[in-house]
Amino acid sequence: MLIVSLTGGIATGKSVVARALKKRGCYIHPADRVAHRLMKPGRQAWQKIVDHFGPMILNPDRTINRSKLADIVFSNRKERLFLNRLIHPLVMEKIKQGVRRLERKGLHKIFVSEAALTIEAGFAGFFDRIIVVTCDRQVQIQRLMERDRISRRQALQKIRSQMPLAEKIKYADYVINTSVSLEKTAARSEEIFRCLMSDYWKKSRQAGGTKRPNVRRGEKLRGAES
Repeated sequence: MLIVSLTGGIATGKSVVARALKKRGCYIHPADRVAHRLMKPGRQAWQKIVDHFGPMILNPDRTINRSKLADIVFSNRKERLFLNRLIHPLVMEKIKQGVRRLERKGLHKIFVSEAALTIEAGFAGFFDRIIVVTCDRQVQIQRLMERDRISRRQALQKIRSQMPLAEKIKYADYVINTSVSLEKTAARSEEIFRCLMSDYWKKSRQAGGTKRPNVRRGEKLRGAES
């Protein structure tokens, strides 16, 4: 199975690309949703988060108020690092478990982890291929404002808390710019899917599928930005 990271900045259009790849038979692992589940009462991260940030971040039903937590971590780098260092290893373990489970079943050729912070977390080396989704800065700001119903200042604060897109692209094997129409984004996603299938068969031929494709990280393969 080919193990792929689908990453990029906040509100760049990762979910649009993920849906397109899912339609073509890829297994999509929604890492952000997994992280949210890990923060539910009784799960691995809940108590540590409450102990650190205090009961002020809780809703009346004891669930974590993600909006309050986001206000804290996006405005305080130290707190953001604490949360990331707690959550990222747990999410990565879930990804590895998912890969092992699906490889045993043999039902999918391509496993795609949809996660915004794969590169920042230091997990890029785990993946056979990395797709970076990007878009123009003004498009990203507008999408984020509309999606989260926040001000331009708040949107910029969130965007600036992440690795710049230009830096993420250096890790990419494939790049897709979603500033274009949905039709063009879908066409580019289809193109990338065909490349991933080629990569899958290449991996399968190498020592019976036990080795990953011999590709230098950061070298884009047939992946000129569109």
